[in-house]
Order: sequence, then structure tokens, then C-alpha cells
Amino acid sequence: MSRRARKRSVLAVVPALLALLGGCGTAGGAGGAGVAPAPSGTPLPAGRPTPEGTLLVADFGADTVTFVDPERGPVGSVTVGTAPYGLAVGPDGTAWVATAEGVAVVDTRTRTRVARIAYTTDTGPAGTGEYRGGGMGIALAPDGSRAYVGVNVPGGRGVLEVIDTSAREVTATVPVGRRPFDVDVARDGGEVYVSGHDSFDVTVVAAGTLAPRRIEVAPYGTEGGLGSWLKPHYAAVRPGDGRLLLPFEGERLAVVDPRSGTVTVEPMTADTHQHGTALTADGRLLVVGTGAVEEGEGPSLTVRSPAGDERVYPLDGPHEDVAVSRDGRTAYVTGGYTRDGYWNGLSVVDLSDGTTRRLPAGSRPLGIVVL
Repeated sequence: MSRRARKRSVLAVVPALLALLGGCGTAGGAGGAGVAPAPSGTPLPAGRPTPEGTLLVADFGADTVTFVDPERGPVGSVTVGTAPYGLAVGPDGTAWVATAEGVAVVDTRTRTRVARIAYTTDTGPAGTGEYRGGGMGIALAPDGSRAYVGVNVPGGRGVLEVIDTSAREVTATVPVGRRPFDVDVARDGGEVYVSGHDSFDVTVVAAGTLAPRRIEVAPYGTEGGLGSWLKPHYAAVRPGDGRLLLPFEGERLAVVDPRSGTVTVEPMTADTHQHGTALTADGRLLVVGTGAVEEGEGPSLTVRSPAGDERVYPLDGPHEDVAVSRDGRTAYVTGGYTRDGYWNGLSVVDLSDGTTRRLPAGSRPLGIVVL
């Protein structure tokens, strides 16, 4: 019996428990465990603009976003709302942060919160942990006119809320899959893609009409339902053909054509449970490996060329999401894993040789961008 078959067999034995867990573990963790001591950067004085290249992370273990000097560590934070998850930054320097309470609007130049937009969807009391209601994935239209946020509704289908960024208000809602881990936008802005973790799908939403279409993305099948580990998490939009890239288990890369709805599968090599993704300017796909579920390799960062060649760099401890420097030489991988074992920092990875150093960064950091 294969490792994946054994995993599905185990899941079938205890469906009630695994339905509670939702396939990505419990929401606790040893925050900060195993982080090598490192000095934090000197806080930026009020009135001094945030330097270019500063990192911004969403502190899922708190109610803040933290500004991080990539060499020296945290240099400031802003209160945004309970358990911030994903974030997106427009060309004007405004950050849109998906929290349990609404979408916070942050001026990253002055490091101030200027608004918080309440959801129109009822998600229950603001909570913490992986299963809390509220915003998860978030993305901006290419022209910055709209923000799209995937809203988790505990016990039900998710919702895509559409925000007019000028008016700073929700203008529409669209039903999507369960627990929308990630939201991505086509490079021409014509479509929005919502990855439904607990429904094994991507919902394609036409930006003009907001009409949704569901595409099942389940290269291992859907056996195990809510308790399955073999679900989509994060996606990347491939340059050139606009196909979606969704990694699974360090073994299979689902390549989704959002227009035809077809899904093809390419082999991967890391042999580890996978979450966050990013693309470099030259088309390399970065994928965060979080560690083995039952059998397999430990945490890692996969660097996959457009031709499909891969280099896998081991990481020390669990991680969740990744961003890349503007020159494409450095990856920043957040330690705020959604499962047990998260830590309060980043791994900084030199993409030329895989050498890694650790950097303190907020509280259970998940989403990350380079300003």
C-alpha cells in the first residue's frame, strides 16, 4: 500500500475527529520555540518613511502587522484586528489586511492604520486559530481599484467579498468554496481565483459579472472529505499562459486551465506537505514544504524552474508562506504555520545556494510581502 493510500486509510478510520481538525491540524503551537536569538532592528521613528525592501508580515498570533528589516528584524507594528491572515499591497503603498474582524487598510509609508472595513457576511464572533471566521486569502486587482478577500464562514461555504478601494466599502459578495486559503487575480484582471481548501476546488470568478465557476482540483481524489490532508492550499498564476499552479505533498503539481477547467498533473520531488507559493520575475515557482504528515521529508523550500527542474532546500522547523526579493535572489519564508509547531520568525533563504538564516518577525507570521 502506498504512503498516500495508507494516509487515506488512516483518515477513514477516524472521520469524526479529522472532520474537526479539517486536514491541517490543531490551532495551537509553541510560538517562538526554536528561534535562534537575534537582535531586533531599531524602531523606525514616527514620520520617517518606511524604507523600500522592508518586509510586512501578518501576525496571526496577535492583532498586528509587523514591519521587518530583512537584516535586523522587527522595526515597528500596527494594530489591524484579530488574527490577521493574508495581506496585499498596492503600488501606492496601501496594504489591505484580512483579519477576523474585517479588512484593515494600512498606509505602509507612515505605518498607520487608516480604516477597517467590516465584512457583510456573518462569520460569528472574532476568534483566533486556523478555523476562525473572517478573511483568509486576499488580492488586489492590477489597477488597485478592487480588493478581493476570501471570507471563511465556519461550518459553511466561503464567500468572496469585493471591496471598492476608493470608497472603502464592500460592493458585492460571491459564494465560493470552503475555507478560502488563497485568492489570486489574472494578470489582466479579468478573473479572480479562490482556492477552497475544504472543498477541493478553485472558484473562478469573472471580474466583470462576478459569475462563479467551480473547478475541482483533487489530484489524489476527495476521499476523506473534510478530514483529508490532500487538499489545495495556495496557488500561483503562471506567467505567459495564465494557468494556476497548485502544489500537493511535494509529489504532484496540479496545473489548472481556468478557461477550459482542465487539470493536468506534473511530478514534484520534495515529498512533504506543501502550503505557500510565490513566483520570481523569471518564472521560478517557490513552494513551502511544511513537513511530513505521516511519512516523507521534513520542511523545505522548493525552487522549480519553468522547465520543471527542482532544487529542494531543507528548512529548520515548520513554515507557511513565502515572498521573494525584487532581485529574485532571496526568499523570505514565514514561520507562523497554521498547525502546531509554529514559531515567531522568518527563514531567509539565499536562492543561489540554499544557505539559510533565521530572523525574528512578529507573532506567528503568516502572510508576507516585500514593500
